[in-house]
This record gives sequence, C-alpha cells and structure tokens, in this order.
Amino acid sequence: MDALRLIEVSREALVAGADAAGTLREVWQAQALSQAIGSRLAVSGPPELRGEALGLMELAGRGCGVLDPPDLDTADLLAARLTELADARRTLLGLCGLLGEVGMALVGIASAASDEAVYWQCMEAIDAADESRDRVLEMLRKLAAREELLPEGERG
Repeated sequence: MDALRLIEVSREALVAGADAAGTLREVWQAQALSQAIGSRLAVSGPPELRGEALGLMELAGRGCGVLDPPDLDTADLLAARLTELADARRTLLGLCGLLGEVGMALVGIASAASDEAVYWQCMEAIDAADESRDRVLEMLRKLAAREELLPEGERG
C-alpha cells in the first residue's frame, strides 16, 4: 500500500481512538509507520535525504520503544503494509501532519493520566514525535533546496 494512503489510514484511526489505550495503540502504529517510511527513504530515497531518514528511523523507533507495544496481529501493522513511496515530498508533508497529531493526542492523554508511568511514557513519546517531525521538516527543506537547483523544465 502506498505511504500516503497508510498515513491517511493512521490519521483516521488516531482520531477514532475512543479511549487512552486505543489512542496509544494508534500512536504506536504512527511511530512504526514513520520508522518504516524513514527506512524506505534511507534505502531508496533521494541521496540528500538519507542521513535525515536514518535519524527519523531512530527517533520513530524510540517513539515506539517508550510505549507499551500493542497486541496487534502482523496483518494489522500499518508499517508492514508499506509497499510504495511514490512521492517523497507529499509523503513527508502527510507524515509531518500525522506526527503533529500524534503529539497533540499524547498531550491529551498525558494531561488526563492518573498513572504517573503513563504520564512519563507520553512525555517521552511526545519528545520522540516532535524530534521525528523536526527530521521530516528538515527533509522537506532539503527537497525544496534540491528543487530550486533543478532546471526550470525538470521541476515538479
């Protein structure tokens, strides 16, 4: 499945999360998807994005690692469904929005958390999502700079 479609599925699921546990499951899914997109860009994306893509992989992995892993069947893992990343720029724009929504969802859970462990999990996951988003924004900046260097007829 295309990365843009998976991002949209993740956004819809994040919004639909009825309770804290469901929202945390979708936050974990979004971070795992971010990690998979970073991996794909690091291997086959534009060369100037590879360093930032590796950083995104690491940060998104940390975002997954600070949260309790959800009990998901392999078929339900969005990241495992990633088969295509056709448009790096549009994918990164969508991912940037998703990571912003992840941060907002985590703020909501943290502010309502009665369990201190959940609160601190959310704080660490917020940091990971924010840092992942920063990497995505840097990749978008590099893509824009690359676009400016292309001759007029080759620009997207």
